[in-house]
Amino acid sequence: MVHIDYIIVGGGFAGFFLAHQLQKNNLSFIIYNGDQISGSHISAGVCNPVILKRFSTFWKSKEQMEYLETIFSEIQCYTGNNYIIHEPVARIFHDEAERKQWRRNAQKEDLNPFLNTDFISLGSIENPLECGVVKNSCRIDVYHFFKDLFTYFKNNNCLVNESFHHQLIDTENGIYKNFKFKNIVFCEGIHTRDNPYFDKVPVLPNKGHCLEVKINQTIDPFIIKKKHFLFSLSDNRFYYGGTYDRFDQSDDIDPEFVGELENGLKAFYKNEFSITKVRTAFRATVDDRRPILGTHPEFKNLHIFNGLGARGVLNGSYFSKVMLDYLENQVELDPEISVSRFQ
Repeated sequence: MVHIDYIIVGGGFAGFFLAHQLQKNNLSFIIYNGDQISGSHISAGVCNPVILKRFSTFWKSKEQMEYLETIFSEIQCYTGNNYIIHEPVARIFHDEAERKQWRRNAQKEDLNPFLNTDFISLGSIENPLECGVVKNSCRIDVYHFFKDLFTYFKNNNCLVNESFHHQLIDTENGIYKNFKFKNIVFCEGIHTRDNPYFDKVPVLPNKGHCLEVKINQTIDPFIIKKKHFLFSLSDNRFYYGGTYDRFDQSDDIDPEFVGELENGLKAFYKNEFSITKVRTAFRATVDDRRPILGTHPEFKNLHIFNGLGARGVLNGSYFSKVMLDYLENQVELDPEISVSRFQ
């Protein structure tokens, strides 16, 4: 029997950021990572403190952006890489009203640190009304983040690449297979619906499609946003996405959403491009747009960390520290993120 502090179920942003917090605090853990692709794995990884539809901000955006550099510097200490790419978001304006709204909102105390009042014109795309730049925004290299951390945890015997079976948990004795555990944290995204301990928690699947496109032209070094995000990957490959669909719960690629993306890119990029890959996966969202952290009301060694939504990097990194403090330091959870709001 192997004695361990934590079992983490799920290998997306929630699971990997929490694993980092446990490692930093010298706590033993094992990650159960199934073979399913989550929304985390195909996400854009954009870290943006501004809601770009309304030019407003969101709950704890400042704190989340400030913590981002800290946690990725810590992760760099053992992977050797820092995954933050300092390309800011450039939002294409649709009309003159948006330009005026941007400048008005930039005078507000909570938005002044983020909305640059000096507009820019990008040469590689159609932007006749220019673009607004989100200061301090960035993105992470999602592919290499997961690739490197998967390899690191695997090499350190902290990762099991197999599905987790809830029916094998002995909650009374704290045993799962050959592990004697103190705690299990479920970071399962939409698959919490199949978890008999947390299946009543209202995590909603939001299906997203994204494209990899080939563009044989230099594109301005920004995260370009109109309806969706466009940014460079490497070797003339670009990310473009993603869509939002709360209704379709199949894993199939939907041609209608692929067409939406293709037309969205054509709306501001007038040169030729080719679609090389189409990916789809599900985000775990919550109606009140708050993540879900906390403990099962009966089984005090079972916990949940879920509901990161479309801001997986920001929510995952910041609230992984909150989750660690709650589990190890008995810091009370804010009622806005506590799972008890649904119990």
